[in-house]
Amino acid sequence: MYEILAPSPDGQIVLRTLDSSGLRAGPDTTVPRSDLPGLVARLEASQRPRWVWRTAADWYPRLLASGVTLRRCHDLMLCATLLTNSAYTGAYATSFTSSDDLIEQPGSLPPAAPPQGQGSLFEEEPVHGPSADELERELAAQLRSIADSAHPGRLRLLCAADSAGALVAAEMQAAGIPWDVETHERLLADQLGPRPRGFERPGRLEDKANELRTQLGAPGLNPDSPQELMRALHRAGIEARTTRAWELREFGHAAIPPLLEYKKMARLFAANGWAWLDAWVRDGRFRPEYVVAGVVTGRWASRGGGALQIPKQVRSAVRARPGHKLVVADASQLEPRVLAALARDDAMAAAARDADLYAGIAAAGFGGDRAKAKVALLGAIYGATTGESGRLMPQLTRLYPRAVAFVEQAARDGERGLTVTTHLGRSSPAPSERWQRLQRSTSAEEQRRADAAARDRGRFTRNFVVQGTAAEWAECWIAELRQQLRRLAALGVKGELVYFLHDEVMIHAEEEAAAACADAVQEAATAAKRLLFGDAPVQFPVSIAVVDSYDQAK
Repeated sequence: MYEILAPSPDGQIVLRTLDSSGLRAGPDTTVPRSDLPGLVARLEASQRPRWVWRTAADWYPRLLASGVTLRRCHDLMLCATLLTNSAYTGAYATSFTSSDDLIEQPGSLPPAAPPQGQGSLFEEEPVHGPSADELERELAAQLRSIADSAHPGRLRLLCAADSAGALVAAEMQAAGIPWDVETHERLLADQLGPRPRGFERPGRLEDKANELRTQLGAPGLNPDSPQELMRALHRAGIEARTTRAWELREFGHAAIPPLLEYKKMARLFAANGWAWLDAWVRDGRFRPEYVVAGVVTGRWASRGGGALQIPKQVRSAVRARPGHKLVVADASQLEPRVLAALARDDAMAAAARDADLYAGIAAAGFGGDRAKAKVALLGAIYGATTGESGRLMPQLTRLYPRAVAFVEQAARDGERGLTVTTHLGRSSPAPSERWQRLQRSTSAEEQRRADAAARDRGRFTRNFVVQGTAAEWAECWIAELRQQLRRLAALGVKGELVYFLHDEVMIHAEEEAAAACADAVQEAATAAKRLLFGDAPVQFPVSIAVVDSYDQAK
């Protein structure tokens, strides 16, 4: 059963019930906005519908603030974006896809917290968006597109996973990552010095800048200016082309150590310093905004706050509340295991039965040299097939011909301008018009550029099918974990999912519930594997740590 939520022209809220095939199942219900949380809670308890809306952000944050949680939804915007681009579907056009820039914006401010008090949540401002008729038409078009697709079961699962991800994202933002402000401020003081006034540099950072100026003989240098820094380096005889750390380490000049230390300290000050702490941590919680499928491969992104880049220097500030533990889990070597399942490479699947896949590959054909096995396999996945990876590729191909052939075919398709598709149906973007014009060029110089562009696209599509399918597994994992945690909560075992990063999750659990939450993590991983790959003989082990602070898990 589907339940559409939409604003009505008179400022109230329309609820429209559809049956499992998307047909009307009764008259509409219209309620004042202030009555919506209570009605939604009753319908959720009695009917367990799949809620239909343009996007979860329209409704779910305010429902959560009213204490209402939902089991499932169909997020029309996420599904429209997916279906419009999928090679599994036929002609499908919609106005529901998002044109938002999904790239992380570190300087943006957090969204305003919804007002407190259930009665006022839907009275503060009107809810805008498509009408119930428009939502119903879009849902019908999406259900037809899925049913008529090349793989309806896969697309249905992917739409459900993305939609579940929208619920998880809103719930994690509402819960927030537990963050100890005193610990964070102590870390900043230890590494940077006392909190500065205004736009001054912290004391230790300024001391390091002065040391750098002395070593470069540049008393007026602003080390935060790339142009000034490059000129000072060249005047000192350091002919670096960039200020990247790996390149700077090639030079033996006395200015290099303080420069590298300055860069590290300056990154901490800019990305997670006092200004970040003031903007993003409220009531002991860091509440970033997650963007479901914000990357073309289906991986999540975030808007502001750097949620997907919590650096090691501040991880000890991510700390469980008294009487609680953090259950931190990550899927071991996820992408290589996904490749083994996608390619149906039984030999690689056998190597993946142990917790350390690279060790299994090394034992099978690299004389036990784990480092070589890792370089070879990651080279195959990411397209680094020259240098050391290129020298090791023939041995990898002899060991795992199906896996190597799978990524090589994806690369060849990309080089030819074709689209590649993940296991469940997310397809790569078509090549740009500029790329296509370049491929049609005839001059020798332009042909060299065209060949380079084709190889670049081949590297992208080679990884797209693996990373994208890994993102599908991970989203199914968190969707299953969310349901496991809901079942535990009904039994009085309380743990909340507070963080998700590609192949890693964090649960903030009551101390006595930590073991049960850890079991739920592993059970969800097993369920995700079964959903995507059935009985394929590939293991997806999960490393789990029950700790007091995030740094203890890494």
